[in-house]
Amino acid sequence: MEPAEADAIFERVSHLVTEPEWELARPIIEEIRQLKRERGATILAHNYQHPLIFHGVADLHGSSLGLARQAADSDADVIVMCGVHFMAETAKLINPDATVLLPDFDAGCSLADSITAEDVQRLRDEHPGVPIVTYVNTSAGVKAASDVCCTSSNALQIVEALNTDRVLMIPDQHLADYVDARTGAEVLTWQGDCVVHQEFRTSDIEALRADYPDIQVIAHPECTREVQESADAIGSTSQLIDWVDTHRPERVAMITECTMSDNVASRFPEVEFTQPCSLCPYMRKITLEKIRDCLREMDGKVDIDPSVAAGARNSVEKMLELSP
Repeated sequence: MEPAEADAIFERVSHLVTEPEWELARPIIEEIRQLKRERGATILAHNYQHPLIFHGVADLHGSSLGLARQAADSDADVIVMCGVHFMAETAKLINPDATVLLPDFDAGCSLADSITAEDVQRLRDEHPGVPIVTYVNTSAGVKAASDVCCTSSNALQIVEALNTDRVLMIPDQHLADYVDARTGAEVLTWQGDCVVHQEFRTSDIEALRADYPDIQVIAHPECTREVQESADAIGSTSQLIDWVDTHRPERVAMITECTMSDNVASRFPEVEFTQPCSLCPYMRKITLEKIRDCLREMDGKVDIDPSVAAGARNSVEKMLELSP
């Protein structure tokens, strides 16, 4: 890594890490970059990843939908998913010829853990003929048992594209509430929620507005309906970034996983980011050391039972067709 390149990375993260911390991380980052070249690897990082991963080693970043599209378009031999397990599975589903690595298989998701393929089948039996739209924050088995996937950025678009009076949207009850309030269809759901977004309360927003009367509050639709209704705008991770880019507020609070604000702040130096903080314990399981080790050993390969993969792939590909 050339000195100018290293300086540029440190400039982007210097508001979050000290110079000694950077100097400790720098040799690991340099080794990861060398291993990427040797392995023909591309590193994808979700917006919630640590800034040293997001800015230091990732080739591509984005939301769940953005990462899925980038994985589909990638011609890399190896894809390292710096995110959680369902994201790595999705990358493998839509790019089956690539070797997909997940640096830590314990990087899970409370939403994915909340529902099984057997639960989906019971819902289908209870509501015959009702299409099942499944959030990407689920296992391959759940996707395979469903009709189509969605992300927080395209959930409303997917439901409206189905042109139905009634739909099952699983497993996030709050995302389902968000869609239900904006479509003419009846949206049935499952009682799942995100361990990060479930923590936010309207009292958090009230406290922000009391301290900063000019603050703009924008929230993720995985937050409760009460928090959504208290916000100035609602959107997926990518939509929240676009909102900041369009409106350029003096001060903003992104009511979502707080690492995201850290990562996007360098794009908007004129905007002050202030918010209550909730960290995803699963995203934090991915570290520079684990990324280096998985590339060294080619460890953490994601494999999906072919009998499950076909159905799950259909659900993901239908999503990409309906939300190009």
